[in-house]
Amino acid sequence: MGVEPENTLRSFVRAEQSGMDAIELDLHLSKDGSLVVMHDTEVDRTTDGKGAIADKTLGELRELDAGQGQRVPVFEEVLDAVRSPLQAEIKDAAAARALAEVMRRRDLVGRVEVSSFHDEAIAEITSLVPGVRTALIASRWGADVVDRAKAVGAATVALNIRRLTLETVERAHAEGLKVLGWVVNTQDHLRLVRALDLDGATTDYPEIRRTGRFTA
Repeated sequence: MGVEPENTLRSFVRAEQSGMDAIELDLHLSKDGSLVVMHDTEVDRTTDGKGAIADKTLGELRELDAGQGQRVPVFEEVLDAVRSPLQAEIKDAAAARALAEVMRRRDLVGRVEVSSFHDEAIAEITSLVPGVRTALIASRWGADVVDRAKAVGAATVALNIRRLTLETVERAHAEGLKVLGWVVNTQDHLRLVRALDLDGATTDYPEIRRTGRFTA
């Protein structure tokens, strides 16, 4: 989203062409049950429209400009537009069942990791899709974040890089969990990723990955 319109097919293609290891996207349900790719619960920030996604049909969402003429995509369009591994974040727990249906029908367990801030969404997708890889996301968390992840079957914790400590990383690793840091948009944060021995990082800027090889 740092170089292309956020959560659009154009941005995902750019990420793939830039050599990123995986592509992260966000999922909501439209009024008529379509699995829509957008970060916010409302369309105001990233399109020329106003109002909640849940109050709009897919047809109404398709009429919006998501930046540079891009339209709001649905999840299966992303699957077809790029071949990269995906991390699909469930922004609304209600989207878990719709995502599970697509994952089972298209055999996506090996390609798609599912993430969410919502413990119940992770637990539900785990019960619906055998073998799915999941990540529990947290911006602010307590000492129980590792226990929470294990309780819902998550293999990874994705944590805010600005609040991440070595103690949390070491505890997660001791329990067999991977740790991702987000959002890593500066060289200082990239150096922190390496100092903390994280398993990965999320960025809005593909050049972070390239320049980091030489400067971090």
